[in-house]
Amino acid sequence: MISDERTETFIRSFDGGENGLLRELEKEAKASGVPIIRPAARSLLRLVIAAKSPERILEIGTATGFSAIHMCECAQSPVHVTTIEKYERRIEEAKKNIKRAGMEDRITLLEGDAEDILKGLCEEGKTYDLVFMDAAKAQYMVYFQYVLKMLEKKGILISDNVLQDGDVIESRFAVERRNRTIHSRMREYLYELTHNEELVTDILPVADGMTVSVRI
Repeated sequence: MISDERTETFIRSFDGGENGLLRELEKEAKASGVPIIRPAARSLLRLVIAAKSPERILEIGTATGFSAIHMCECAQSPVHVTTIEKYERRIEEAKKNIKRAGMEDRITLLEGDAEDILKGLCEEGKTYDLVFMDAAKAQYMVYFQYVLKMLEKKGILISDNVLQDGDVIESRFAVERRNRTIHSRMREYLYELTHNEELVTDILPVADGMTVSVRI
C-alpha cells in the first residue's frame, strides 16, 4: 500500500461500495487468489469515466472480468469495452462473469497474447478514447507502442500497479533479484509516459500506484 493504512481506511469509509454481483466477484477472486483492482483504483476509474464519458474502452488484462464489468457499470452513457486475456482458466471465468452481468453485448473478450492482439487492432485501424492497462507489468512498454497509436486525441490511458507496492521507488539493488526486471521496465515505462511529447501524465499514489495520461 502506497498511502498509510489509516488514511486509506478513512477515505474508503465514504465509498458506497460495489453492487451485489461485483461484491460476489470480489469475494470469489479473493478466495481463488486472483488479483483484481483495488477499491481506490475503482474509484479513480469511476471518476475518469464520469468525466470523460468514453464510448470505446480498451482493457489490457481481463482476469475474471471484474474491472470490465465495473467500467460498464460506471458509464452513464453507452460504452463498449474490448478486453484482452491470455490465460485460458481466466478466460472461462471472465466469460461466465460477463454473462452473469448480462453484458455480453457490451463487453468483447479477445483471447490470446496481448501483443499479437494489439498489433492486429492497430492494423485494423481501431481507436479508443479510454485505455486501461492492467496486464503483465514487465510488458507495459511493449503494449504502449500500440496503445499510443490507437489512443484518440484527448483520449486517456490509465495504468495500474505502476509503483509495485513501493518497490519501484527503491534502488534496483534493494529489490529482490527476481523482481529486478519488472523494476527496471516499470521505471522505463514511467519515464516514457512522463516525457512523451504526445502525452500529459501524472503519477498518482493511489492503490498500488496509477498513472493517468491524456493524449494532447
